Amino acid sequence: MADKSDAVVVIGLGRFGSSLALELTRRGTEVLAIDNNAKTVQHLAGHITHVATADATDLEALRQLGVPDFYRAVVAIGTGLEASILTAALLVEMEIEDIWAKAITKQHGQILRRIGVHHVVFPDNDMGERVARLVSGRMLDYMQVDDDFALCKTRPPREYVGRPLGESNLRRKYGVTVVAVKSPNEDFTYATAETELTYGDVILISGRTDDVERFAELP
Repeated sequence: MADKSDAVVVIGLGRFGSSLALELTRRGTEVLAIDNNAKTVQHLAGHITHVATADATDLEALRQLGVPDFYRAVVAIGTGLEASILTAALLVEMEIEDIWAKAITKQHGQILRRIGVHHVVFPDNDMGERVARLVSGRMLDYMQVDDDFALCKTRPPREYVGRPLGESNLRRKYGVTVVAVKSPNEDFTYATAETELTYGDVILISGRTDDVERFAELP
């Protein structure tokens, strides 16, 4: 794995972690999956890009696997709050720029945030497939409204910055609608045909699931 800037480390391969790692792999993201259970690792070998058996609470073990070179990591440890918190703390110490972590309780989530985790997810509400969409792309948030319809919070692609939405042909070209726009230090407001997007904006788009995902991956 030469270029780790777009790859993801997933630590912990229980139901949530394995679902996440498999979905990321299916979406074309390179994954280094780590678990301390050799049988689990053996079972997933061949289905995930790279799988390794290691103790994620061991700083040297993480270094030997090249974890400090990754931009993004997910702590998906299912049991053991101590292991989850210690692993997250090691990722913070290694200055991983985008750290996600699974929380079991609200208090667990609060601790993870305090030590420097950037995104805390609760598996009962944030399933592996949804989190995979957020981790692998430019989406800031995502909600499946129906079987084939979704809402997504993302940044505007370059080609739509500085142009009124009414002149963009965005819906005809990509099948999505910009529902609302949030400029820096302002609240969300409904988008209109006259709305011009800027690089600092956050936009809320709606559309068919495939169309939303395709649009959110535009540079």
